[in-house]
Amino acid sequence: MDIARRNNVTVTGNPQGPTVVLAHGFGCDQNMWRLTVPALARDHRVVLFDYVGSGGSDLTAFTEDRYGSLDGYARDVVEVCEALDLRDAVFVGHSVSAMIGVMAAEAAPERIGALVMVAPSPRYIDDEGYRGGFSAADIDELLESLEANYLGWSAAMAPVIMGNPERPELGEELTNSFCATDPDMARIFARATFLSDSRDDLKKVAVPTLVLECDQDVIAPREVGGFVHRAIPGSHLVTLRATGHCPHLSAPEATNEAILDFLAGLR
Repeated sequence: MDIARRNNVTVTGNPQGPTVVLAHGFGCDQNMWRLTVPALARDHRVVLFDYVGSGGSDLTAFTEDRYGSLDGYARDVVEVCEALDLRDAVFVGHSVSAMIGVMAAEAAPERIGALVMVAPSPRYIDDEGYRGGFSAADIDELLESLEANYLGWSAAMAPVIMGNPERPELGEELTNSFCATDPDMARIFARATFLSDSRDDLKKVAVPTLVLECDQDVIAPREVGGFVHRAIPGSHLVTLRATGHCPHLSAPEATNEAILDFLAGLR
């Protein structure tokens, strides 16, 4: 299988530099990293891709059997890394991709040497002694609304997820990204995302890890960032002066600075 075509792989930046892999979140694609790529490209080889079912990926490769759980998306990551023969790459994952990166690093430790987790959440549903930000009923309602009217759900939810109501163009961009995703594939990815529980996986992380959280994030509140940080031995937590769940779009300078500082410390 042509992995580059299947996952719409793009390689840019400095071919002699350390490799950074940028992975998008639910309802998004690699274009969401366009404000981060220039900051990395001078000194790093930058790899971008779309998960199967998103962006410019090969939609014919999508099956519910594979992509009905986060394992399938982690396999995408590993197979992209294998196709490019990456070694000790830094995996930067936004939202659910942060957990997908954890799974990929465990599956292929020789391929991924460090993790940057942007607005991560290992579990969205509250549990005893754990605040994920949503009740089980909240998530049921969210998924039912998404499945009943995906375009309507996208138009209502994307601005809430993005935050920054004084900058409506950001919410509109996320709405358009959501709406460009096939509704049936989005439904499957949404269930895999919002019903997941990856808390136990965090304890297995054995690579340098940066956790980036936002001041205010309705999807991943600060309690979640703190939980992730405490669960991963030796991780570094940075709280960005940013609102919303997509700081690489709403606060790119702060996000890029934190990532570059982390990358500099790996040398």
